[in-house]
Amino acid sequence: MRIVAGQWRGRALAAPPGRTTRPTADRVRQALFDMLLHAPWGGHGLMEEARVLDGFAGTGALGLEALSRGAPHCTFFETDRAALAALRANIAACGARDRTTLRAGDVTRPPAAGQPCSLLLLDPPYGQGLPERALAALARTGWIAPNALIVIETAVDEPLPTGNPILPDAPLAERHHGAARLSIWRAAGTMPE
Repeated sequence: MRIVAGQWRGRALAAPPGRTTRPTADRVRQALFDMLLHAPWGGHGLMEEARVLDGFAGTGALGLEALSRGAPHCTFFETDRAALAALRANIAACGARDRTTLRAGDVTRPPAAGQPCSLLLLDPPYGQGLPERALAALARTGWIAPNALIVIETAVDEPLPTGNPILPDAPLAERHHGAARLSIWRAAGTMPE
């Protein structure tokens, strides 16, 4: 597993042993960031101005990819000890400590945010309803900026997290890659209390 593009292109990323962590494949990350770059609602300015949140971070591949492509800051949430060790090593290998905040905690129970994030990357374990729980908690604690872009990776056969006050009824974009589905959403202009 490597950083696909940007400042750290080609840098190998450490992953914890076993199957607890399921890193987003290089080709899926490439497809995601191509969409973010080329879509009418995306572009170079999106990444260069993005305050990123990588929830369920695992190895940090999504957040580090965003940083490599010019995002100024990323906050990572992760609970698994082995994944945290790999994530810390990957942040250090990229020399990204000054552009990151690492929270060894559950993104479904975050502390109050210091500054809302404009790009949220959520790649939770499949089939557990975690996107909905994370979004509700992040909105309640101030992590989601109005009109933020929210990227959610789910299993292809998993229901999309619709019918909540944070997301509209349909995503801006949706792509299938093997067993994974990427959906990109624009958050509501105002966040629920």
